[in-house]
Amino acid sequence: MVAAWIKKFLNRRFPRQCTFVRARLSTGGVFGLQFTIGAIVLVGAVWVFGGISEDLITRDPLVYVDEFISEWFRSSENPRLTTIMQFASALASTTTVVILCALMGCVLVWQRLWSWLLALGLAVAGGIFLNVLLKALFGRARPGWADPIMALTDASFPSGHTMMATIIYGFIAVWLSLRTASWRWRFLIMSLSMWLVLLVALSRMYLGAHFLSDVLAAMAAGTAWVALCITAVETARRRRGLRRGSALSSPVHMSKR
Repeated sequence: MVAAWIKKFLNRRFPRQCTFVRARLSTGGVFGLQFTIGAIVLVGAVWVFGGISEDLITRDPLVYVDEFISEWFRSSENPRLTTIMQFASALASTTTVVILCALMGCVLVWQRLWSWLLALGLAVAGGIFLNVLLKALFGRARPGWADPIMALTDASFPSGHTMMATIIYGFIAVWLSLRTASWRWRFLIMSLSMWLVLLVALSRMYLGAHFLSDVLAAMAAGTAWVALCITAVETARRRRGLRRGSALSSPVHMSKR
């Protein structure tokens, strides 16, 4: 009763604002719920990346936390754990990413989901280019271990493995989640994707390849990029469908055009 009265009051007092909010939360339309969620995730991830980048540039306390955690990982090394972490790191190696991308691409071609295929190509190829660009822009040195488990000479910020893990596993998780109506399965899919990314990030720190801020920034950048690619491609598809006068599909499935 109270909720209905409040809703009626808001509609009467703020009609334009209420119409705008309803349009953003609608499951249909070009700029509906799918666009709203994508925009929120994109802005939030960019904000997190910006905050980490600022701390790195100004050498805020996060930099000292980086060094402390890196030294702790170096002192915690043991052969069995090293083997496990090397396997975890391989979950986002170039070979693994290429294989997952190829398999996902074959599935999308088989189902004729051309919009998703375009989003996958942009996410993976663009993500690689973005990571290289960011590394060149910041030029941060790797952790200076005297006896590194993994000796690398290129820039450290942001972590390429972690960023690509975020993009490929995040993309697959979003695709699978939108194809199931069960919230339990959606939660499990998203949780598994998150744990895979965290495992890769942990392995990169343990192996002495990256600092904490490197992997955190990589997760933020990867999340922002995959959200941008999926949202942009789906929004463009919906606009094309609207112009052609065709009925827009359900938000959980992209067009097979």
